[in-house]
Amino acid sequence: MSSPKVLVQILITGTRILGKAFYEAGRQAVKNAKHQPQGVTGGDAAGVGAAMSSSPTDQLTRQYRMTLDEANLILNVKREESLEQILKNYEHLFKTNSPPPPPEKPMRGKASQPTHSHYLQSKVFRARERIEAERKLQEPSAPPADAQTSPPPSEVPGGGKS
Repeated sequence: MSSPKVLVQILITGTRILGKAFYEAGRQAVKNAKHQPQGVTGGDAAGVGAAMSSSPTDQLTRQYRMTLDEANLILNVKREESLEQILKNYEHLFKTNSPPPPPEKPMRGKASQPTHSHYLQSKVFRARERIEAERKLQEPSAPPADAQTSPPPSEVPGGGKS
């Protein structure tokens, strides 16, 4: 066999193999795109769509579009952390992702400006809102004003029977 003929056959065979591989990869990608696991709705990574019951926690999850676990992860706190620690982490993350103040004097050349992200800032804000809403839900509600009446006269010292 001549050298150019062998090279052409190798090239054609390699192209055929690559073509089949790309074709199969494309078919698998289409299958993966069409497949939706059971219980997952839309682009729901946080489990917000799974919160379908009428429990107050699920209602908060749907309202804030964020689970309590996700909020705790964003603010880097544990569930039992104090509100002061949560607010401290919130303030730090909020300020870190806020835009820098406009410069007083225009600078020449390339000055490195700190980066900021409105998206991350909004996620931090929503996480704080979600945790605060959960805390309010868990607080024992105060008794009504009319329930704080004075005790009956028989229980008041000196006010009962003589």
